[in-house]
Amino acid sequence: MIVISKNIKDLSASEKLVLALDVPDLESAEELVNKLKGCVKVFKVGTQLFTTEGAKVIDMINKKNCKVFLDLKFHDIPNTVKGAVESAVNLGVYIIDVHASGGYEMMKAAADAAKQKSKEISVERPLILGVTVLTSINQEVLNNELNVDKDLNEQVVCLAKLAKSAGLDGVVASPNEIKKIRDVCGDDFVILTPGIRHSKDELNDQKRVMTPRQAIKQGADFIVVGRPIRNAINPVEAAKDIINEMEER
Repeated sequence: MIVISKNIKDLSASEKLVLALDVPDLESAEELVNKLKGCVKVFKVGTQLFTTEGAKVIDMINKKNCKVFLDLKFHDIPNTVKGAVESAVNLGVYIIDVHASGGYEMMKAAADAAKQKSKEISVERPLILGVTVLTSINQEVLNNELNVDKDLNEQVVCLAKLAKSAGLDGVVASPNEIKKIRDVCGDDFVILTPGIRHSKDELNDQKRVMTPRQAIKQGADFIVVGRPIRNAINPVEAAKDIINEMEER
């Protein structure tokens, strides 16, 4: 079981960088972890990889002395999410996320389950984060497709405040909303940001993006990077470039 031994604010740049293992199988995931474990300490396991390989991939990452962000975005009735979080704690993950749009009771069930299960099996409690608005969604999609009649930034902040009130450790949000979240949720509230791209990178399906340096300067605690590292000719050098950029003042 991975132990969270440091204050989030004291983490190094390599500990704040999360590599998205959005690959089809365990072999591909292990190849990337073996290449990058010297400079990347946290790996994101999402729905594609977990659906194929399940707990095996989490066990593989933990055994290499790295940490797992289990990115399954739980979104269900409170009791079902409670059980899912308990199972995730048993797997020894570092970060778990749930959809903040699941509501207060669902998020509170997740937070309580993480606390109780961790105590029950005597392990360090994982961070529980609420997903606010996906970085593939922009103002037009929010209003016209999802029929949410709010400014996008206002919606993100509203969900972040709800997540904090439910006892979550922080949120997943685009880097564009970091300062607004900080203003209402404080410096101790964890913010993990996907949608990280170098200025030269393709946006792909991301709509609300920022460079690694910009995100860290805005106050991100963790940044998630996927394709710019995974698809690089030399993934290790690509990861090191991002870490160096994160460390720039």
